[in-house]
Amino acid sequence: METTLVLIKPGGVNRNLIGEITRRVEARGLKVVGLKLINAPRETVEEHYAEHRERPFFNDVVTYLTSGPIVAMAVQGTNAVKAIRAMMGATNPLDATPGTVRGDFALTIDDNLTHSSSDPDAAARELGLWFPEGTVA
Repeated sequence: METTLVLIKPGGVNRNLIGEITRRVEARGLKVVGLKLINAPRETVEEHYAEHRERPFFNDVVTYLTSGPIVAMAVQGTNAVKAIRAMMGATNPLDATPGTVRGDFALTIDDNLTHSSSDPDAAARELGLWFPEGTVA
């Protein structure tokens, strides 16, 4: 049993995709054990993407994630990390398979709608940032 993080970015929230993305997660048999709609604090976003701090896109990503409300979701289930990554699709939506969230709804890498943890270690670190109060399971 794993728990992983999904962020629905401002573009997904603005396009009213919260319900559709959550529906897909639950339909896959995964359980939502934490869910909140927030305005992301800049410090949290910077810490989340700390490994990319020296990359040229870092400031743009941080600015985008703090530009509007996001949904932070803790998702639990067997192989949750890999299942969620597969469901979200390739980072670049133009490479994402139809049937994935990005393949069905995103058009640009700058607004690829979601973030999901890359591996169980990243999930544990990210969940600690976004859910310091813990989750329900």
